[in-house]
Amino acid sequence: MVAKLIILVIFFAIMVAVGIMCRKGANSVDGFVLGGRNVGPWLTAFTYGTSYFSAVIFIGYAGQFGWKYGMSATWIGLGNAFIGSMLAWVILGRRTRLMTRALGSATMPQFFEKRYNSKSLRVAASVIIFIFLIPYTASLYNGLSRLFGMAFGIDYAWCVIGMAVLTAIYVILGGYMATAVNDFIQGIIMLIGIVAVILAVLNGHGGFMEAMRSLSEVTAETNSGLSGAFTSFLGPQPLYLIGVVMLTSLGTWGLPQMVGKFYAIKNEAAINKGTVISTFFAIIVAGGCYFLGGFGRLYGDVIEYTAAGTPVYDSIIPRMLAGLPDILIGIVVILVLSASMSTLSSLVLTSGSTLMLDLIAPAKKSGMSEKGKMLGMRILIAVFIIISSVIAIVQARSSVTFIAQLMGISWGALAGAFLAPFLYGLYWKRTTKQGVWAGFIAGVGITLAQMITTALGGVFIVPYFSNPINSGFLAMVAGLVIVPVVSMLTKAPDKNLVDGMFACYERTVTVRASTSLIDTKESHD
Repeated sequence: MVAKLIILVIFFAIMVAVGIMCRKGANSVDGFVLGGRNVGPWLTAFTYGTSYFSAVIFIGYAGQFGWKYGMSATWIGLGNAFIGSMLAWVILGRRTRLMTRALGSATMPQFFEKRYNSKSLRVAASVIIFIFLIPYTASLYNGLSRLFGMAFGIDYAWCVIGMAVLTAIYVILGGYMATAVNDFIQGIIMLIGIVAVILAVLNGHGGFMEAMRSLSEVTAETNSGLSGAFTSFLGPQPLYLIGVVMLTSLGTWGLPQMVGKFYAIKNEAAINKGTVISTFFAIIVAGGCYFLGGFGRLYGDVIEYTAAGTPVYDSIIPRMLAGLPDILIGIVVILVLSASMSTLSSLVLTSGSTLMLDLIAPAKKSGMSEKGKMLGMRILIAVFIIISSVIAIVQARSSVTFIAQLMGISWGALAGAFLAPFLYGLYWKRTTKQGVWAGFIAGVGITLAQMITTALGGVFIVPYFSNPINSGFLAMVAGLVIVPVVSMLTKAPDKNLVDGMFACYERTVTVRASTSLIDTKESHD
């Protein structure tokens, strides 16, 4: 217990110290929200990865999907690495950095306003973010109760309050840069922790081959009772597996807290290095989490079950870790805290800046000073953290189910609404604001329709889409089709205006040969 407490105290002290050290760079809106658009590759890559993977992934998703799909759940982690990280950096990174700087936008709603010349789009995007990021933020506390109860015997409410207060201190003090530096530290902990945990769990089952042999003997209820399904290439439910891979991977392209990382990139070198670092981080952390979860069936005799006989998925990973040495449990606690706090800091910074810069400040006819905006964002960040903490505690101690359902569809609603309008906005001049409106409506509408239909005991379209994960995937695909179709059927935007926006991609720059190959003959020829 002493060793675990010492680890916690050191961790907390470092987080607060970073916030104090970074406070001088957070004196302006640009510095507080984007780190002055001067963040290097390592910090950007790690803050992207740590914002991506939270305790929801480690405790909830890894346990749930590992139980359902076995070793094939590892594909989710690989999809997160190559689609959600590598391709996101390649396709979105450079263009996002150039376009947002040219437009002078610091948030996703501001991008929609200036790219499509529509204040109403900015307001709508802000409202969507406000509605769906709050419950998503609250969900980050899920799983901590079981883990802290196992390690320290601490009540869940105190875990939530401690995590909330600590995150509030360093985010409010140091803004984006404090978040980025702490994300880097937390990312290192996550890398070391997940490798250590995997090795320890496998060692407890006689090594990798013995664990795989034991897993191959477990029968799959959803695959005609066949043995070996949980060690197969695509597992017992390949179609449902694809839905999870696509929502959790492609979905990041439309999440404001993820895309916002590209706004702050320093230069070209940061993009190239960041792509490699971010992909490697995701392979280890996400791939490792789902790989670990794939062995969940080996703990079927010790996990918790509901009255209906279904597993309590949040109990799977904690029960897998219960038998580990104390020092390793301490590392796991810090791992999960790091994963949760990094994502929490990113979400509250996104929520606070969006509400202040896109709703409150524009609504004041007399305008707001830089200091006023800064103070407002800090207050809103504190408010968001308090609200999410209260929701998490209330949900854990009551029978409120709507909150839990809303948490489940947050990702799908945000990605469904924003992915297509943002992607087409970066690449296609013909995209219209009517097409964007259609994308917003389709994304939010599909996820809400699924939630309401399921709550009433009905089937949404077909049984496959009655699952919130698959309906979120449907929302993204619908947006990718609806936005261009509606755009082609509506009046094209002003050509001169759009050409001016896209001119940022055509600007001629001079670079050294060491960073860019020249496809011409040498000058002395």
